[in-house]
Amino acid sequence: MRIGIPKEIKTLEGRVGLIPAACTDLVRAGHAVAVETGAGLQSGYTDDEYRAAGVEVLPDAGAVYAHGELIIKVKEPVEGDLEHLRAEHLLFCYLHLAAEVELARRLQAIGLTAIGFETVTHAGGLPLLAPMSDIAGRLAVQIGATLLHTPQGGKGLLLGGLPAAERGRVTVIGGGFAGGNAAAFAAAMGAEVTVFDKQRERLEAMRGLGPNVTALYPYQDAVAEAVAACDLLIGAVLIPGARAPHVVAATMVERMASGGAVVDISVDQGGCIETIHPTDYSAPTYDWNGIVHFGVTNMPGAVPRSASQALSAAVLPYALQLAGEQNWTTDSGLAAGINIHAGDVVHPAVKAALGGKH
Repeated sequence: MRIGIPKEIKTLEGRVGLIPAACTDLVRAGHAVAVETGAGLQSGYTDDEYRAAGVEVLPDAGAVYAHGELIIKVKEPVEGDLEHLRAEHLLFCYLHLAAEVELARRLQAIGLTAIGFETVTHAGGLPLLAPMSDIAGRLAVQIGATLLHTPQGGKGLLLGGLPAAERGRVTVIGGGFAGGNAAAFAAAMGAEVTVFDKQRERLEAMRGLGPNVTALYPYQDAVAEAVAACDLLIGAVLIPGARAPHVVAATMVERMASGGAVVDISVDQGGCIETIHPTDYSAPTYDWNGIVHFGVTNMPGAVPRSASQALSAAVLPYALQLAGEQNWTTDSGLAAGINIHAGDVVHPAVKAALGGKH
């Protein structure tokens, strides 16, 4: 099969769909892989490294999309990508279409088939979402800790505290991959951490992080109390393929002390905190009622080398399957990842977000 890897053009997105080592395995399997020139540079991979892997380096996006039958990229298509997509393409990337209704309509009109990384399943998990959730959870704490610095508009608090100074307080909404990593990172820094989740096994895992971690069921009053008391609020609620519910109301955020910080990892699915809205790395934060908000929809793009390596390791087995001769639609995990098939919306959560229309 002919595989195309275009350069990411979302604002300050430095990741690449596949690193050279992953491309080598595809070429050895008999596939023709082409990458857009410069696609890997921000992840630390040169065109020559792709050439050494047996990949054809093409001069622009148009040539890559014209070459490819299977298009592997990282983020959802934006305007510069959409003009090159055609009905014959099989698109494999993050999509988040429940929060991007207009994009869903555009992909429908093109008539292609699109598989969302975030909706591919395996053994009850989300193998292509997990590595980026790991990164986003850790970044949420790193970024949130700096947002508490006075030059960033914060209250001037060192998140982990130190002798003779209080510890910071972190509230995490959701104890999955992203929230769990956020809680672990915040706890390791020395903060007082409260994590909310509905699943007892996740609460047990969060409590096991250390004596400075409290794990609770998300009763509305308990969430409101923890949000009001915290310095850093992190949202990490996920319903696979669906728009995130607003677990934290604006009235709860209003009760936070001035100079606090909010980071919502689930913003690319609409956000679980009512006061969040999407931003990008060119202008990542905004002030809401004296609280610094961070709503970047491609958080792992800040660490493209680490993120591209982790993502390629997860994507490669599925890329080999999609490009193979056998019918990949018989794989239940990949089939669950199909958002749009030949122009029809087929994923239940995306269909619901579009009002139940195909």
